[in-house]
Amino acid sequence: MTSFNDLGLAEPILRAISAAGYSTPTPIQSGVIPDMLGRRDIVGIAQTGTGKTAAFVLPMLNRILLEKRRPDAKSCPALILAPTRELAAQIADNIRVYSQFIHASVTVIVGGVKPRAQIRNLARGVDIVVATPGRLEDHISTGALKLDQTHTIVLDEADQMMDLGFMPAIRRIMKLLPHSHQTVLLSATMPKQIRALAKDFLSDPAEISVAPQSRPIERIDQKVYFVGKQAKRQLLEELVEHAETERVIVFTRTKHGANKVVINLEKRGLTAAAIHGNKSQSQRQKTLNAFRKGELNILVATDIAARGIDIDDISHIINYELPNIPESYVHRIGRTARAGKSGIAISLCDPTERSFLRDIEKLTGRAIERLDSAYRDTYDPTQEGLSPTPRGRGNSFRKKPRPNHKSGGNHHGKPNANKAQQGRKRPQKQNRNKSKAA
Repeated sequence: MTSFNDLGLAEPILRAISAAGYSTPTPIQSGVIPDMLGRRDIVGIAQTGTGKTAAFVLPMLNRILLEKRRPDAKSCPALILAPTRELAAQIADNIRVYSQFIHASVTVIVGGVKPRAQIRNLARGVDIVVATPGRLEDHISTGALKLDQTHTIVLDEADQMMDLGFMPAIRRIMKLLPHSHQTVLLSATMPKQIRALAKDFLSDPAEISVAPQSRPIERIDQKVYFVGKQAKRQLLEELVEHAETERVIVFTRTKHGANKVVINLEKRGLTAAAIHGNKSQSQRQKTLNAFRKGELNILVATDIAARGIDIDDISHIINYELPNIPESYVHRIGRTARAGKSGIAISLCDPTERSFLRDIEKLTGRAIERLDSAYRDTYDPTQEGLSPTPRGRGNSFRKKPRPNHKSGGNHHGKPNANKAQQGRKRPQKQNRNKSKAA
């Protein structure tokens, strides 16, 4: 069995790994570290929770240690791009753990906080910058940071950055790098756009795939309830009140939906908090810390925060709303079953989400276990203004037509006869007048 000692890392790095309690590298680490130490470009495909962060942080620190060169002002030898503030902060935390026996500086560049401290840190020069693309471009445009001396760039969770619309910004950033640099692209999935990015900016990359593309961790017990939309609230409350749900993340598709779920849970007497893009960085960090310490056991999140939550001992993931992008399901449920443990993922699927479920099962290659709910039999689609008439792919039900009051419609949505008559010309009357005149 391979150990970290076999991968070619320097002794201070190995000491930091040992102090962190690790002895055996994961498959993605065994594959990425030697090639990254050899300065090759890399495409790494691995599901979440497999140790991707250490796979690129350790060789990055190893190079900084060996080169022993202080970065120039407003420059960074190494750059890591991440999709969310939370993930950027957690990558920086990992860098600090693994660099405890060497002198390596790290700065986090993200939105949601005042830029003054970031500008001050960049002015001195930083060994490693961890950034989200938007705020990074802001600092580049003002001259606070230059990339002309950056020799290594890592694109972490590249598919999530694509989902969030960061691809144009990433392409602009890549064009600012020196001709000779190393690029490491890591992703849980490999859609066509990411493959095209790798083709355009990577040179003869080593491709390292340690798991079937997009397949969730097998230790996660996945279940789905078919339930009416209006009954989701009651079922969710019953699930989170169950004794076995020790630490739960509830996922919604929208920020408004996350806030609404928190309000409903609090009305039930439960303690919950939301984390999404409208929260400031300090609010999000405070909520995550409370969740990590056990002061809060129900966290409600949107997909934008899914990959930034790296907390052990999450017993349950509950998809209050199924994601409309199947890859997001993989990233959501990957928040549980971490560090070799098992976990449970429960989805609440209403009739309008059946197509989302089919797409998820197609992507993951497995059928999710169906569970009956007491709310399924009592579900009446007419209560939600739905008619059981199919309307193409993606909808098991459709909205009933509304009356067209502006055009004089009746309650069936058809034009009233008297209104139709009023809009007509009256040639008959004119003809009668002409006959009398004759």
